[in-house]
Amino acid sequence: MEISSRKKLMVFSGSANEALAREVANILGTNLGGVERSVFASGEIYIHYTESVRGADCFVIQSHTNPVNFHIMEQLIMIDALHRASAKRITAVVPFYGYARQDKKGRPREPITARLMGDLFLAAGADRIVSVDLHTGQIQGFVNTPFDSLTAVPVFVEYLKQNLDGPTTIVSPDTGGVKRASKYARHLGAAVAFVHKRRRVDVRNEVTALEVVGEIKGRHCIIVDDIIDTAGTASAAADLLMERGALSTRLVATHGVMSPPAVDRLKNAPITEVVISNAIPVPDDATNLDKLTVLSIGSLLAGTINAIFTDASVSEIFAGENV
Repeated sequence: MEISSRKKLMVFSGSANEALAREVANILGTNLGGVERSVFASGEIYIHYTESVRGADCFVIQSHTNPVNFHIMEQLIMIDALHRASAKRITAVVPFYGYARQDKKGRPREPITARLMGDLFLAAGADRIVSVDLHTGQIQGFVNTPFDSLTAVPVFVEYLKQNLDGPTTIVSPDTGGVKRASKYARHLGAAVAFVHKRRRVDVRNEVTALEVVGEIKGRHCIIVDDIIDTAGTASAAADLLMERGALSTRLVATHGVMSPPAVDRLKNAPITEVVISNAIPVPDDATNLDKLTVLSIGSLLAGTINAIFTDASVSEIFAGENV
């Protein structure tokens, strides 16, 4: 008996960002796989796939947005269901990776929750993980399975090239993001600067910008970051840049979490434009933010999924920038 080799691609979406998942599926020339998602009265999550997944290469797209713990658990249950239904390979596609900022111990007796996240994915049955602009690259090493750390830099660079209007400096809002800022600067032919800040370890989301290092005066500044949460860091950095003689400031970040009071801070900050991706849906209270621009990473995710499915190189899509 002889069985010809066949490969079947199936893309599924959690409830966090179905619009992005549908866009990815359309680019791949397929439809989202059938899945029934519901919640019991007790709050427990129920998942049921409405079609066979046996032998399929399955991709489960889910961003860990608010409510974060619900969306994480929903994706884990979806992966477990695929594993038990004999899917050939399961890839967790996580445009926004939950708990990524808890990647190390800042004080005694703290967890490293980003490591726990990796353990949960492996326990559920994931064979591979894909994410976009992780808070730190070391998270890739927290799991003993392939972990593709993508970047939205190509999408933002293409947009910024069309909107640069003079001498430009790419600014990292902290020392840890200088490598990210350097990537932007290399593609845009811009200078690099960073803000020295102080963050209280006993209070969440409170930051003070102290000084900026780099060429700022008489230049247009673009602050680049991975996440806009409460916008405290970005607002403090923008205030400092304008005080130091910047012509304008623009904010670019992959993940627009926009937790309160982010929208109010961004409205009042000296920032001309806030550019984010659709890795997570725009919060309702941010939809009326006039200075907000949302770019799509659907083509990046679709290209990555296609490369994984066909066993091609993911790095070639990003010219090696995805490390």
